[in-house]
Amino acid sequence: MEIKAQDVKKLRDKTGAGMLDCKNALVKAEGDFAKAEKILKELGLAAAAKRSDRATKEGRIFSKVTGKNAGLLELSCETDFVARNTDFIELGNTLLSRVLEENLKGPSETLEAPVKEAIGRIKENINLRRFTTLEIGEKEYAAEYIHGEGSIGVLVKLKADSAAALANDKVKQFAFDCALHIAAFNPMFLSPEAVDPAYLKEQEEIFTVQAKNLGKPDNVVAGIVKGKVNKHLAEICLVKQGFVKDDKIPVEKVLEDLNKEVGGTITIADYRYYRVGEEN
Repeated sequence: MEIKAQDVKKLRDKTGAGMLDCKNALVKAEGDFAKAEKILKELGLAAAAKRSDRATKEGRIFSKVTGKNAGLLELSCETDFVARNTDFIELGNTLLSRVLEENLKGPSETLEAPVKEAIGRIKENINLRRFTTLEIGEKEYAAEYIHGEGSIGVLVKLKADSAAALANDKVKQFAFDCALHIAAFNPMFLSPEAVDPAYLKEQEEIFTVQAKNLGKPDNVVAGIVKGKVNKHLAEICLVKQGFVKDDKIPVEKVLEDLNKEVGGTITIADYRYYRVGEEN
């Protein structure tokens, strides 16, 4: 079948593999893009490119934490100049406040009207690209972090067995440090238990093919696959990653030590990560 040059380029941009390898993979996959990407991974030819590296749009991430909820919002625009404009920044903060105050979950006239008005005033196309919220319960605490001039925004929520434990300054510092960590490493999942089974199954299949390509016997292949899976989980799961302030210690161990120090049971309940222009 005919493979279009733009499809080869798209696959190359996503995987980092060579043009010829991308074309051969698409031929083998009979034009199925997802299958071609998997073939490249099995051959060890696909680079581990993150979605964030393909971000291209201008804009800004906004964050806010209240007593009962927290939110992130991405407002996009055409130029970085407008992204630094005080009217643009005020608009983003206003929109996010309305989202949280009115507990909005999707498009609303209360959000669309201010954007339309700002477009006419600023003379540049502006788009409320997305927003997300977290509910904060009585025994929960949320921290926020905005990187630089709003290129990345993070929310992280802790849960404790008592409200008193969350009032500890060391717990609040840990929450902020976790938000900083997430901004730096963008984990795909909170923990191994949270990993999508379909995703894990696909990775195991890829690692199995890679191991068999080495010509190893089945009993050795099983061990190699298990080791690769564990290493991969340590890379993509927040609690397994090396902590941002000391990468020799996993996040879960830092939290374990904090629990002993404050005499409570604190867990990381949830988090959100936004980067300007990233693919959803």
